[in-house]
Amino acid sequence: MKKIILIFLLIPCLSFGQTLKEKIQKTFKFSTFYGAINGGTSLSDVNTFSVNTGQLTEDVIKTPFDYSVSIGVRKIARFNYENRENVFYNGTENTYSDAANIGKIKGFEFLFEGDFRRVQGKNYLDQHHFLRYVADDWIGKIEFLEDGFADIKYFESSQRYKYNISNKFSANVGLVQRLAEPYGYNPLEEWLLANGNIHYTYLAIQEGYTVDFSDPNMITYSDPNDIVVATNTEVWEALIIPGILADYDEKKRNEQGYKMEYSMVLGFDYYHYTKDFWLHSWGNAMPYHLDTDNEYSYHNYQGGQWVDFSGGLIFGYKFDKHLGIFAEGKYNKYWNRRWHDFSIGVNYVIF
Repeated sequence: MKKIILIFLLIPCLSFGQTLKEKIQKTFKFSTFYGAINGGTSLSDVNTFSVNTGQLTEDVIKTPFDYSVSIGVRKIARFNYENRENVFYNGTENTYSDAANIGKIKGFEFLFEGDFRRVQGKNYLDQHHFLRYVADDWIGKIEFLEDGFADIKYFESSQRYKYNISNKFSANVGLVQRLAEPYGYNPLEEWLLANGNIHYTYLAIQEGYTVDFSDPNMITYSDPNDIVVATNTEVWEALIIPGILADYDEKKRNEQGYKMEYSMVLGFDYYHYTKDFWLHSWGNAMPYHLDTDNEYSYHNYQGGQWVDFSGGLIFGYKFDKHLGIFAEGKYNKYWNRRWHDFSIGVNYVIF
């Protein structure tokens, strides 16, 4: 995927009549390269207590500090309402307008950003890369997104015809190709019993675990390396089985690889700006998806067609020189994944 994106990034450099240096300078003119490390305190330590054979045991659950390491390059013209106050990019910015179908200017824009973070002791990898070209009557875009916190990752390309209804509002229609894991696929369904429960012990045995009933006073559960992991059913079900199911689910999903999906897309963009009032909104809907008869196609889990959609809104209004309100956010629904961000507030300035 990254090689494909790199190829598209080099396309603007393939024009004739310019030296390689001039082509590179033109491509990256007004772009910003940035890298940053951010961190802070996470959850406070938690004291836990337990009693075993009359003996009180105290323990402390510690959560390491949160941090993020960000690196990226972006060339995206800012809209009028985006008055950048920070001197530097540090990777923590939440620029909602990046998700819009069209930018402030026509032509070529791009974003490449990687963000590795630890939040409340868990590690996540976030990536967002896209190349976008906006002309008078068409839009071309390729994008790769990975949101570790929302558990979504896909590659997408789209080609759209754009119709300008006015200088503020435009509609578009076209095709989308998406490459992603088989969302909707549930490897544990084959282990469901008639009563809805999972035959987890048989599954564990298939995965190499063993159960020893030779001792009439104790049941011994061992992992594939013959290491005893539990000596009673309570510990086996409460602590060991959840990990076995999670590992099995991840293994089976990885075995399926990625699948390609072809969809029709309908979208719109609206942008209005004055010093006292601005409204920027966009939306996309994919109501039809080509059924390729793939065993792991989302059609099989959905039972037919479905609608994927995404959209965003940025709104601001100043009642006077003191009081103003704002609302901004974006929402995405792809397959059985949903993720969103939003911010709503009021500002009052005292002179």
